[in-house]
Amino acid sequence: MENVHLALEEDDLYSGYNDYNPTFDSEELENDLGFQQAVRTSHGRRPPMTAKFPGTAMGARPLVSSFGSRVPMTSSMGRPMTGAVQDGAARPMTAVRAAGYTSSLTRGSTFDPLGQARGPAPPLEANNEDKPEEKIKILEKKVNDLIEESCMAQSMGALQLALEKAKEAGRKERGLVRQREQSSNADHINLDLTYSVLLNLANQYANNEMYPEALNSYQVIVKNKMFSNAGRLKVNMANIYFKQKNYPKAIKFYRMALDQISNAHKEMRIKIMQNIGVVFVCMGQYSDAITSFEHIMGESPNIKTGFNLILCYYAIGDRERMKKAFQKLISVPLGIDDEDKYIPSNDDTSSNMVIEAIKNDKLHQMERDLKVLAEKYIMTAAKLIAPAIETSFATGFDWCVDMVKSSQYVELANDLEINKAITYLRQKDFNQVSAVETLKTFEKKDSRVKSAAATNLSFLYFLEKDYDQADRYADLAMNADRYNPAALINKGNTVFFKQDYEKAAEFYKEALRNDSSCTEALYNLGLTYKKLNRLGEALDGFLKLHAILRNSAQVMYQLAHLYELLEDPQQAIEWLMQVISVTPTDPQALAKLGELHDGEGDKSQAFQYYYESFRYFPSNIDVIEWLGAYYIETQFCEKAIQYFERATLIQPTQVKWQLMVASCYRRSGNYQKALETYKDIHRKFPENVECLRFLVRLCTDMGLKEVQEYATRLKKVEKMKEIREQRVKSGREGSARGRREGREGSAGSADSSHSSNSTKGERLSAKMRSLPASNEPYEASSPKELDASYVDPLGPQMERPKTGAKKRMEDDDFADEELGEDLLPE
Repeated sequence: MENVHLALEEDDLYSGYNDYNPTFDSEELENDLGFQQAVRTSHGRRPPMTAKFPGTAMGARPLVSSFGSRVPMTSSMGRPMTGAVQDGAARPMTAVRAAGYTSSLTRGSTFDPLGQARGPAPPLEANNEDKPEEKIKILEKKVNDLIEESCMAQSMGALQLALEKAKEAGRKERGLVRQREQSSNADHINLDLTYSVLLNLANQYANNEMYPEALNSYQVIVKNKMFSNAGRLKVNMANIYFKQKNYPKAIKFYRMALDQISNAHKEMRIKIMQNIGVVFVCMGQYSDAITSFEHIMGESPNIKTGFNLILCYYAIGDRERMKKAFQKLISVPLGIDDEDKYIPSNDDTSSNMVIEAIKNDKLHQMERDLKVLAEKYIMTAAKLIAPAIETSFATGFDWCVDMVKSSQYVELANDLEINKAITYLRQKDFNQVSAVETLKTFEKKDSRVKSAAATNLSFLYFLEKDYDQADRYADLAMNADRYNPAALINKGNTVFFKQDYEKAAEFYKEALRNDSSCTEALYNLGLTYKKLNRLGEALDGFLKLHAILRNSAQVMYQLAHLYELLEDPQQAIEWLMQVISVTPTDPQALAKLGELHDGEGDKSQAFQYYYESFRYFPSNIDVIEWLGAYYIETQFCEKAIQYFERATLIQPTQVKWQLMVASCYRRSGNYQKALETYKDIHRKFPENVECLRFLVRLCTDMGLKEVQEYATRLKKVEKMKEIREQRVKSGREGSARGRREGREGSAGSADSSHSSNSTKGERLSAKMRSLPASNEPYEASSPKELDASYVDPLGPQMERPKTGAKKRMEDDDFADEELGEDLLPE
């Protein structure tokens, strides 16, 4: 205790802090002889002098610096500094050893404070992978990597690869457990890793629809008491039973999962109860489903459950509860911000930048999707219950509209009114006054609703072929909303039917600029380019449309037609093959395939497709004509008779079909039947020259007495025909004498067209020219007795009529390329 000094009351506790030690003065180092000598020589490396006093708390002792001055320097406790000297001997400072200054350095040694002269540090000791602990760590990492790879493969849609990775992870995890047991570390088994492996394997089995294996894997987890909260997986097992349509077992497992989940997890319990209600709906037990849905709507109401509750009330036919459920549905809070939040202000720049950043973020997209889903459910529910809650559809819809107007979905009221009118249109009730009047009431509403109503009115008048009114309402819809693609399409359609194709194309292009996925505009633009004979642009448009509508038969048919117009029949055939793969019973496509194959010279394939077309639609005259001509060409006249008889039934006023029937009888050797047929034709068409010539010829060969009578009638008819032709010729010569050559050519063409009839189908006789055949007994009998201008309509070496080939789809049918008039989407 002699070295302990107590502070007296008069002592200053803070004395000594202002004393300055000259040792730390660096300004006079140049004048310090001791310091300069230490720098130049090894003076400063001398060994330190040992202090003569054993204690360090020596009281106030003088401290000698290199300056030689002695200054009393004490601490607050009376202890001198460690750098103090004893008896005039300089003591080196020990605080600089770590920097490389030592008293043991010899003369000539280098300054090496970092110890680099000692060489590099020894290498780190390598881990010994042969140790059991290291093997276990490596194996655990491999298992975790396999689980991650399995999950990544499943997220990318590679379900089979995900299952393989999950199985491999299971195998390695079992090997890991065995290895722990062998190394006497069974108490340190990683249960979390085992749980992850089993759960991932069960999920991958379920994703690959291997439901028994998935249930077994889930069962292993659920039965293991070491896994906490494993009972929740019974929800997954119930989902599998639901997919297997084992509804009783699904309900059992849902309820078991519900019992094992505490009330703290309210959201999870609500979802499970919702699943239970859906299963009851699938079982047809609507009362039990209503119980579950009502409980949810009381605890935590949501849009989907409210809609399901309305469906259940509708199924049991409870009007009043349907109304109450609809009121609950429209009062469900969505919990989303108002759209005004995302409208930037003009003053605050920083706020505008934040609003611009969050305007299209994922949270706002989720809010928009939730709002769209809610509006969809409300609209569907209103259309569903409107006819059921009141005596009439209109009254029920009006009640729904009134309820919506008083709710947070007030904007939906106008859409419901439009849907009410559209429902009338879908019922083909175009003359319904209320539908038109309802749409007309929106002419004074806001622009969006006005545009929608005017678009539907334009569509309605377009169907009624009142193109002026359709054009008027299309203009009204465009003025209300220039970015409405449906309005632009309807405007383009009205212009299209006025044959202003360039202007129609501009409207379709503008619709595509506003909505690049508008298929109606793209289709109609392709048709417009066809009309303008811009086949390349039309082809590009329909190819783009085909990329969007892969299975549209109309689009593929138009592509086939375009390739035919571009004189590429092989490509046309390929596209038509795709058409009949989508609509195998389309008679028009089958007939077109037959025509193209016939043009390529493949008669057998052409016959196959023509015959299939006739089988599905036996009233196509062109197909009937081709089939009849094909059988005559192949010397099967008896089979051709049935086709020409059918043509006679379809066109009873066309004499050529009856002449074909008689000619077939004649060629098949049934002269009596041919004679009767010609007589019947003569009774119906007494002025037909061809019929009388055949009667004269048949009666002559058969030696009948009527030959003179028919010869007299033939001369009279030919005389009358010549007189009529002369009158026509003289009339034309008198009207234009200065153009005699043109008159003579036109008279000649009129003569030929009148003798063979003017329609395309009546030119068949000109296509089927007969040549004498020695193997036909009838043709061998004095053909020179007939008039030289006579041509047999069905000679033995005839050419098939080209009526189908000549048509070449130039008359585009409205059914094949109908324009798209849009109704608003529901």
